Order: sequence, then C-alpha cells, then structure tokens
Amino acid sequence: MITPIKVLFLCTGNSARSIMAEAMLRHYGKDRYLAFSAGSSPKGEVHPLALETLKEHGISCDALRSKSLQEILSSNCPTIDYVITVCSNAAKEACPLFPKKALVEHWDLADPAAVEGPLSLRKEAFENTFKELHQKIHSFLLNS
Repeated sequence: MITPIKVLFLCTGNSARSIMAEAMLRHYGKDRYLAFSAGSSPKGEVHPLALETLKEHGISCDALRSKSLQEILSSNCPTIDYVITVCSNAAKEACPLFPKKALVEHWDLADPAAVEGPLSLRKEAFENTFKELHQKIHSFLLNS
C-alpha cells in the first residue's frame, strides 16, 4: 500500500480558499492524498458560497469546517508533506515547524469572501476561485 501524500492548505480565515482547496484535493486526489486545511485566525464557519460552489461541481462538503492551525498541530498532527498557503497574509506569517520538513508553496489567490455587491458578483468571485484552484490542483497532482 502506498502512503498518501499529506497536504495542508493554510489561509488566515479558513472559510473559503483553503476549505475549497482541501475539498478539491480530496476529490481529485482520491486515495493518493490526504488533504487538510486550517487558518491562523479562523472565522469559525465555512462561507456558504464556498460550499455552494463546491456542491455545484459535484464535490463533497462532508466534514468541512473552519479550524485553527493550532488544532491541527495539537491533534497528533500527521507528518505533513506539503504546506500550501493560499493567501498573502498566511504566506507572510511564519510557518510552524512540522515533525518532518514540509515543502512550502504559495498560491496567491484573491479572497472571494471579500467581494461585496450583488449576489451574482459574489458567486462569480467564488466560481473564479474554483477555476483557479482547479488548475493549480491539477498541476500539483501532475507534479507531486
């Protein structure tokens, strides 16, 4: 049996981008990857439009929840192979030490949760984030 590659997606709020990335890697990576997400200052809830966007693309939202990096690190944290920051704030923060030296990448994604205005505009922002994550995750799957 092949040991799955463990990937942690980090963001500040852990309510949209990192949550979407976690769900998408679980979906597309199947059994080859274990995906996690966390935030340095988690909002405590997943943005409803993140969940709606994932569901529209047939991606399971089961067990998705906003959580802190401290929770991940204090819960018998699995050995993380990759840490991927998905926002500039998380990329600027000092990454904690993991039991094994993880490879760190940064994917600079605009925050769809910060978009204001009509619902159609906000939904478009989440869809654009989904498309960008889709491209980055498929590239990651080919190269990791």
